[in-house]
Amino acid sequence: MPEITLAAEVGRPLGSRNTRRLRREGKIPGVIYGHGTEPLPVAVVGRDLRTALSGDSGLNTLLSLEAAGKTYLTLAREIQHHPVKGTVNHVDFVIVRRDEIIAAEVPISLIGEAIEVQRGDGLVDQQLFNLSVRAIPANVPSSIEVDVSELVIGGAVRVADLPLPEGVTTELDGESIVVIGQPPRVVVEEAAEGEAAEGEAAEGEAAEGGEAPAESAAGADQPASEG
Repeated sequence: MPEITLAAEVGRPLGSRNTRRLRREGKIPGVIYGHGTEPLPVAVVGRDLRTALSGDSGLNTLLSLEAAGKTYLTLAREIQHHPVKGTVNHVDFVIVRRDEIIAAEVPISLIGEAIEVQRGDGLVDQQLFNLSVRAIPANVPSSIEVDVSELVIGGAVRVADLPLPEGVTTELDGESIVVIGQPPRVVVEEAAEGEAAEGEAAEGEAAEGGEAPAESAAGADQPASEG
């Protein structure tokens, strides 16, 4: 996992009026906390933070914040955005240690071409896009690649099949589907229509079969003709 150094100003004044001023100056208010450290209000340059988090690792990028002569190894968490503008209003910087196991969300990307699925006019249906993993910060991958070259219609890649790097684990059920080869849509629709037609036919047969006993019962009520 990459590590980026950012300067963090300490002693920022609190209050909505002061935070608005910071944002006008292109800075983002935040707070550093964790591992017994008293919450430390800080401000970072918005452009620098966006650049740091725009790499492949995204929010899993290790941020080494230099604040008031001290260095804090952190991860950006609980990022608050403006409801309309979408700009970042506030960031929590959580202190981590290099040797501790942390939880992270890692994106799953598909590579290769599912030739057999394409030949059958099927669909490569990705159902899981991020995987929750646990690892020390340096071992958290920027992404997990899944090769779908061998995927066939009806086949699936499950969590247990994922090529997790050494030292990386997940608590997600191994049977959870990541990607599946779906049959052509027209086949699915025809199958559904066929099941519906069979259901209607079965209902019709049941209705007809239910009338016969009634007629027999009615005939039994008729008095026998005298010969």
